[in-house]
Amino acid sequence: MDIFQAIIIGIIEGFTEFLPISSTGHMIVASKLMGIDQDNIQKSFEVIIQFAAILAVVLLYRDKVFKDFELWKKLILAFIPIGAVGFIFSKQIKALFSVEIVAWMFIIGGIIFLIVEYFYKEKDHYVKRVEDVSYKQALAIGAAQCFSLIPGTSRAGSTIIGGMLVHLTRKAAAEFSFLLAIPVMTAVTGYDIVKHYHEFSFDNWIVLAVGFVTAFVVAYITIKLFIEFLSRFTFVPFGIYRILFGIFLLWYF
Repeated sequence: MDIFQAIIIGIIEGFTEFLPISSTGHMIVASKLMGIDQDNIQKSFEVIIQFAAILAVVLLYRDKVFKDFELWKKLILAFIPIGAVGFIFSKQIKALFSVEIVAWMFIIGGIIFLIVEYFYKEKDHYVKRVEDVSYKQALAIGAAQCFSLIPGTSRAGSTIIGGMLVHLTRKAAAEFSFLLAIPVMTAVTGYDIVKHYHEFSFDNWIVLAVGFVTAFVVAYITIKLFIEFLSRFTFVPFGIYRILFGIFLLWYF
């Protein structure tokens, strides 16, 4: 991978990490289109620049991240299901990485979004602030997040759907999803660096730094625009996009 490719992948990661359209799925497809092999270094690159997007969340929600200990207990509880499943079945999960699986999960996820939005009616008793999410709701969202281990499903998508199903508003579901990414991606990134750091050369680290900074900047801008979008619109456009993109992948590849 060269610096130009790192910038492209960084832009894709930063833009898609917190949208319900699967950042991993888009990066896998982009890598294939640019002729980049999905070897250990490339997979580690994709994981590590995801952490850059997480730092954008830390910066934007720093008051909640550094001051709300009660919220952190709920986030840790929500992290436990995916932490356990991901650790136990890590080899099986990595074996699922293929464009065909990504395509089908895009389509299935898109259909689920359209169905959930069709029946979703935001009511007065719905949770409007992430601070008010209960432990039971947090655990349910954490369980829903496990579906994101299937490539193409989307971590943001599965947690947002989980949040909406347990009576969070669209905005609250999205923000809880943002914050839940912090323990998840910190654990995944740390594990991947420890496991594969010896495979990176000096040139690899330069490319990684470029991708990291790019992903951080784009993610910061995207989060702010996404929250503004949710104050006016629903997730229906994302559901339609997922279906169309999945069909395109099946046709193209």
